[in-house]
Amino acid sequence: MATDGTHPAARAGTRDHHRRPELLTVGILFGLVMIGVWIPPGPLVVAITVGTFLSILILSLRSGYSARQLGLSKPLCGAVEMLATGGLLAGVIVVAGFFSRAFGPAQPAPWHRVWQYAIWALMQQFMLQSFFFVRLESLLGGRRAVWAAALLFAIPHIPNPLLTLLSFLGALFFCEMFRRYRNLYPLGLVHAGLGLTIAASLPNGVLHHMRVGLGYLMYHS
Repeated sequence: MATDGTHPAARAGTRDHHRRPELLTVGILFGLVMIGVWIPPGPLVVAITVGTFLSILILSLRSGYSARQLGLSKPLCGAVEMLATGGLLAGVIVVAGFFSRAFGPAQPAPWHRVWQYAIWALMQQFMLQSFFFVRLESLLGGRRAVWAAALLFAIPHIPNPLLTLLSFLGALFFCEMFRRYRNLYPLGLVHAGLGLTIAASLPNGVLHHMRVGLGYLMYHS
């Protein structure tokens, strides 16, 4: 018998009762992400993307997780480590791009729209960390959640082989940094920097303008 007088089976049942809504929420929102990836480009994709993000935003802010748990309260915590590591990774990508020129040129980087991509990168990090990771962490524990969240992040990038691999490796880094420092803001900057570096450095014949899902299959050079 437990010291608090509660039977272990009853406590396990209570944990399962709390786990089911979290799993259902994760499954539904991930399903919406996948729908947005695999339907033809157009206004419906925009509507699903905006609706999914707003749903994640509202659910996260009403979830009972604190601002610290969501990574919103300490903008400088671990920032130097994350930005420095991100710079190092960007350098590795540039070197890889130099050796991969035989596979074709990179796409022209849309530097005039950097701010738009930076906002999108921060939105992706909010969805990945403040919604999916914190819930997976409560279900699986921190270290397992890093791998599970990275897998969830990579799957929508299928069938783009290179981007799927890079997304999985990048998400392992992002999630581990979030687990350690609980700071979303530098992760958004690093995400934006790495994404732009990938686009400007690696062969577009493989990346297909970094499209994923149905957009990758429909790509024509």
